Amino acid sequence: MKRAIIGLLIVLAIGAGAGAYYIRRGAPEIQVNTSPITRGDIVDTVGASGTLQAVTTVQVGSQVSGNISFLGADFNSIVKKGQVIARLDPSLFDAQLQQARANLQQTRANLEKAQSDLERAKVQLTDAQQKYARAKELAAKQLLPQSDLDAAKIAVDTAQAGLQSQQATVTQTQAAVSQSQASVNQNQVNLDHTIIEAPIDGIIIQRSVDVGQTVAASMQAPTLFVIAADLTKMQVNANIDEADVGRIRPGQHVTFKVDAYPTETFEGTVSQIRLQPVVVSNVTTYGTVIDVPNAQLKLKPGMTANVKLEIAKRSDVLRVPAAALRFRPSPDVFAALNQPVPPEALATGGRGGRGGQGRGGSGGANGTTPVPATPAGAPPAAAASPAATPPAAPGPAAAAPAASSAAPAGNGRRGFDPARMMERFKGLSADDQKAFIARMKDRGQDTSLFEKEIQATAKAPAKAKGAAAPQGAQTIDALFAPLPSVESRGRAWVFMDRQLKPVNLRLGITDGTNTEILSGELQQSMEVVTGVTGLTATRAQPASGAGNPLLPSSGRGQGGRGR
Repeated sequence: MKRAIIGLLIVLAIGAGAGAYYIRRGAPEIQVNTSPITRGDIVDTVGASGTLQAVTTVQVGSQVSGNISFLGADFNSIVKKGQVIARLDPSLFDAQLQQARANLQQTRANLEKAQSDLERAKVQLTDAQQKYARAKELAAKQLLPQSDLDAAKIAVDTAQAGLQSQQATVTQTQAAVSQSQASVNQNQVNLDHTIIEAPIDGIIIQRSVDVGQTVAASMQAPTLFVIAADLTKMQVNANIDEADVGRIRPGQHVTFKVDAYPTETFEGTVSQIRLQPVVVSNVTTYGTVIDVPNAQLKLKPGMTANVKLEIAKRSDVLRVPAAALRFRPSPDVFAALNQPVPPEALATGGRGGRGGQGRGGSGGANGTTPVPATPAGAPPAAAASPAATPPAAPGPAAAAPAASSAAPAGNGRRGFDPARMMERFKGLSADDQKAFIARMKDRGQDTSLFEKEIQATAKAPAKAKGAAAPQGAQTIDALFAPLPSVESRGRAWVFMDRQLKPVNLRLGITDGTNTEILSGELQQSMEVVTGVTGLTATRAQPASGAGNPLLPSSGRGQGGRGR
């Protein structure tokens, strides 16, 4: 009997333990994933791909057609200006030159003959003029008939006409001599062009012909060699997407890598943003030239460079993880923590961000804090005092309520921030600023600071839009305005006293992983929430047939889906 009672007690104890285990197992346990606030460098970059090229390349061609008879340079040959790097077979051009020279000699001989004939015509004219003079004297003394006088006159006229004709022949022959001389010069130039010389000092990076090959220069000069002037200075022609080209400026620092040296990082500087768009598959890009030193000659023309253009850089600044800024707690999170939903969470509609809280949300890599859910009958925890909400968009309607919240918030948090108010006031238009000051005066508030700001703005010289180019500007790159400073607002959440508390931040640049903190209440090594996991069991499933199953119901958190 005692053994039966003992066995029964053992069975009851085991059952009670199993029941307690399953009861505790049924209570959902959530995990708040956090990451620390760190200090370090942030570099905002734009990625692109490009091709390495020599700064100056010259294509050496042939102006005449013929067979290659000699090559004086090959790939990678170092050549000097004037060095013979190729020759064409000169036999055909030499024959044409000899023929042109023979024609020149013939025309010169014709010129000499024409000049001698001209001298004979002059002598004949002189003889005819003398005979006509004697005939006139004899005819005056009635010693010569009139017919002989007329014949002498005709002989003079004939001699003058012959002299003029012979002068024209001499002129024509002189023109033929000049034409023959030009033909000789042309054939001499063609013969000289059979010798290909290097136009600059450089390195042969391409050779397109071999000995015995025929080149034809009928429509355009065929390319025989490509010479790079100086491979110690190269450039990268990168294609920048139109969404990023507005942030590119000459002089920006550039780093890039090539597949040939995967462990090395090379540096360069932006020198030009070309205004020639390139459209490929409806994607518009702009060519950007990056100057690259290549003292060790490691970089080769044609290499593909993976470029990162440095837009902005901050050194030794506070950094908040980008996942913490994307985190948006859903109502399910606050329900699991037995915490009332703060107004900040209600303002965003309770929809989760890309941080990944809620159903299957991704957590941070550091600091995972498990928080078991409280049973249904437990009293809720004290609500965390909400931080000040981020400022609304500047405008007269938003500025007026902000002015009335001058009283500081409870629990030591700030309510009215004068610096933030002045910043928002500067963003208003002139009419909105006047209306804002009028409303503050109606409420009996001090407006001296805002009026001084208006006076200082009126005295400051405004920069005219479309100002003329500065003196000495040779390209449009010198006219690009400097990039404005980056500043935005954001919110992070901290997990303190088993409660989620919002912290408003003023943010600077970001590299996609971390974001610069310009001002806020966060300090180094403080933990910020990046996600919440373990809420799957607490989510209420929608009733069958109630509403559209493809649309989320108002009672479900949107932890894993951010806008």
